Amino acid sequence: MKIKNADRLVLIFCTLALAIFGCVMVYSASKYFALVNYGDKFFYLKKQIIGVLIGAIGFAVCSFINHKIYKKFYWIFYFVGAAFLLLVFIPGLGRTSYGATRWIGFGSFTIQPSEIAKFCLVFFLSGFLCDGDKLSKFKNILITLALGGFYCLLIMLEPNMSITMCVAFTLIFMLFVGGMRLKVFGILTIPAIALVVVLILIEPYRLNRIVAFLNPWENPLDEGYQLIQSLYAIGSGGLWGVGLFNSRQAELFLPFSESDFIFSIIAEELGFFGCLILCVVFVLFIITIFKIGMRANNKFSAFLCFGIGAVISIQVILNIAVVTGSIPPTGLPLPFISAGSTSLLVFMSAIGVVLNVDRQTQKENSTSIKRFLNN
Repeated sequence: MKIKNADRLVLIFCTLALAIFGCVMVYSASKYFALVNYGDKFFYLKKQIIGVLIGAIGFAVCSFINHKIYKKFYWIFYFVGAAFLLLVFIPGLGRTSYGATRWIGFGSFTIQPSEIAKFCLVFFLSGFLCDGDKLSKFKNILITLALGGFYCLLIMLEPNMSITMCVAFTLIFMLFVGGMRLKVFGILTIPAIALVVVLILIEPYRLNRIVAFLNPWENPLDEGYQLIQSLYAIGSGGLWGVGLFNSRQAELFLPFSESDFIFSIIAEELGFFGCLILCVVFVLFIITIFKIGMRANNKFSAFLCFGIGAVISIQVILNIAVVTGSIPPTGLPLPFISAGSTSLLVFMSAIGVVLNVDRQTQKENSTSIKRFLNN
């Protein structure tokens, strides 16, 4: 196998391995809850397998579409993402669960718009920032922040603090990649921190989560409950885990064990070394995405890879930080692993785009070499 295809193989392997592993862990984390509530312990597994199959189609299709065509429509990506986010506020279309309206539904079919919107923002920023040195002008930085901030505002109103953080961090990362200076970042940091404080103070539940994060045992049956159960799961796993499908915390003790807190079940069943292997796969995966971006022959292709890599890495870090009690609790799925068809579709399709970047880069390099030799 040629060395130049090695990164492509790594991406394909990691994508499929994570998706298949996710199916196994979703089943393990949800089988008891699904049996009690739906009378079918395979309920979530079936949905996850369908999500993987749909995601595989998106993965294959996006890997063969020339990604450069997206540059022509980067403003359309922005408006599509914004439109999806606005749809959740339409009565009858938006679906509410646990006090948050984060989904749109058509019968039994639901979509989480914020999962789509964060990648729409990456495509928009890649197209907007790739022409010239736009961020040398402070006006363009403010425009970029305003456009990204509008996404954050809509997601915050759902409310969904976790995806808001993911989008905000991705926006900042893309600004740095696009050439924003550290001095400008320092100027913008103070109002940003002030805004975060205000957002926490105006919603009591966010303040309660911070209090629970600082001392979850102060209110173990309410705000501190989920973090305590998560820590019990992680602590029970030890080095080697209690064994696959043997989780006790998944038996109605740990809420959202099949989605936002699935890493806790992985730690319980597979132990420290199981989590370590998973983290190594994610690191290899993300590094490969950035490597492909660094080899790209143009800014747009590079920014696409950097943005997609940023979304995945930020979301993985935030998810693991939450379930281990390193930051205040906030719901955020673990990419490719947590239950959720929308998440699987957009993440797998995004990796298809990265594969196409690598394919086009190699094709262009090969053409350039042939021209050189012919001359």
